[in-house]
Amino acid sequence: MRKGYIYITSSGYDPEKGKSLNDPYLGRRPTLGACMTNIRNWVAPGDEIYLVSGKIKGVPQFIVGGFEVDKKIDAMTAYRTLPEHRLRLNSEGKLIGNIIIDSKGHQHLLDTHEAASFARRIENYVIGRDPVVLALPHEIKKGREETLYFLRDLFRKDGASPYDILGRASKLDERQLKEVRDWLYSIKTSH
Repeated sequence: MRKGYIYITSSGYDPEKGKSLNDPYLGRRPTLGACMTNIRNWVAPGDEIYLVSGKIKGVPQFIVGGFEVDKKIDAMTAYRTLPEHRLRLNSEGKLIGNIIIDSKGHQHLLDTHEAASFARRIENYVIGRDPVVLALPHEIKKGREETLYFLRDLFRKDGASPYDILGRASKLDERQLKEVRDWLYSIKTSH
C-alpha cells in the first residue's frame, strides 16, 4: 500500500521569499539527500514526499510541491552518478547541492551539521520521479492563498498555521496522496 509524507522545511526556506531550497531538489529529477532522515528511512519506491515552505514572518507558507520515490541509493553512488547535486558554492556564493560527502566519502567541508549526525544523514539518498511543483509566480500566489485551507480539509484538523496541523511532518494515506497531487495539478492548470 502506497504511503507518503508531507513536511515543513526549516524556517526561512521559501523558493520565492526566502532562502532557496537545496534539499529537496525539485527539478526534473527530484532528490532528497541529507534532510529529513526519518522520512528518507521510511519511504519505499512508489511512496510520495511533499514539502511546505518554511516559516517567514508575514509570509504565508505553501505546499511547494512533491514527487514520487523512484529509488534509494547510498551517498557514494549519488556522488558518482549525480555530480550536479554535489555540495558546492555557486557563482553568487550561495550553497547548492544535497550530496554532503566529498570524493572520499567524508563529510564535505561545506556541510556545517554536527559530525555526530553525519553517518545517519548519508543513508537513503532518495531519487524521485514525476515531480509536481508550484514554481511560477501565479502558482505560488494561489498556493499561498489556499494551502492553509487545503491542509485543514486534508487532515480534518483546525490550525492557525501549517505547523499547527502537521507538526514538523505527517504521514499521508492513499486518499490524501491523491488529494494533494490533484490539488497541486489544479493550481498548475488553472491559469
